[in-house]
Amino acid sequence: MAGSSFNIDAPRWDQATFMGRLKHFFNITDFTTALLPDSRLDEAKALVESCRAGSVPPGTSEEQLHYAKKLYDSAFHPDTGDRMNIIGRMSFQVPGGMAITGCMLQFYRTVPAVVFWQWVNQSFNALVNYTNRNAASPITPKQIGVAYVTATTTALATAVGLNLYTKKAPPLVARWVPFAAVASANCVNIPMMRQQELLNGIAVTDENGNKLGHSKKAAVKGISQVVLSRITMAAPGMIILPIIMQRLEKYKFMQKITFLHGPIQVMMVGVFLVFMVPAACSLFPQNCSMAVSKLEPELRDSIRSRCGESVQHVYFNKGL
Repeated sequence: MAGSSFNIDAPRWDQATFMGRLKHFFNITDFTTALLPDSRLDEAKALVESCRAGSVPPGTSEEQLHYAKKLYDSAFHPDTGDRMNIIGRMSFQVPGGMAITGCMLQFYRTVPAVVFWQWVNQSFNALVNYTNRNAASPITPKQIGVAYVTATTTALATAVGLNLYTKKAPPLVARWVPFAAVASANCVNIPMMRQQELLNGIAVTDENGNKLGHSKKAAVKGISQVVLSRITMAAPGMIILPIIMQRLEKYKFMQKITFLHGPIQVMMVGVFLVFMVPAACSLFPQNCSMAVSKLEPELRDSIRSRCGESVQHVYFNKGL
């Protein structure tokens, strides 16, 4: 049984290593948790909060506490503690991503289809980015709208432009257009959705969680890592799967079941995402660090005047 001294916030796995983070994100991106009712998630939150307060219900095992923390991490925002909308959760990335990506890869030949599925994908991405933002940096509805329109326009311009440009290119090249559009849009969507952090800086703390100020350089580092992670998440499925499908479509049995090509691609994308969602989230630590010496001069001097040389690094939540 778990005692009142059980530290539920202590990482089960070493977050300083890739394998430790991979186990952690396999745990919290488990898509089966997205199927649970809100009442079950609220029960898990209540158990986590009572454990934090040092009041573990009698008869509660450590395994039950670990599972409650898994549900809490998968469904509640790390900054605010509020329950996140289901579509924006990382645990929904596999079912949501496999459906949308599979359709983008299947319906890439005509401009109307490209426009529709890129719009659906950017709407999904915008919601995910907003849900997983650093909540310490609020963003206005107008800024959300501008970010959404800009990213969607970028994706559509890239997809339609490349779609027309590759009409005479080898068929495989045309199949890779959706990935080019997704990658370019991510480079716009995420920074735009988190523009407040770039304009005003992201909250940084010492290793004990004491707030030290706001840093724009830290925001650039964190957001850059998120962009790279998102592109990495999509890359294997959107680059390798077109190669597989092009080869499969040469077989007669595949030519007889063209109506199943879409569902087949959706399922195959799902297989990729089951592994790539946690792997991409694990590329960089969630609680990102930065040397004080690399901060803006004003913030660096402020930290030095208050803390001397005792603080060498600052920490911040980079978001997902």
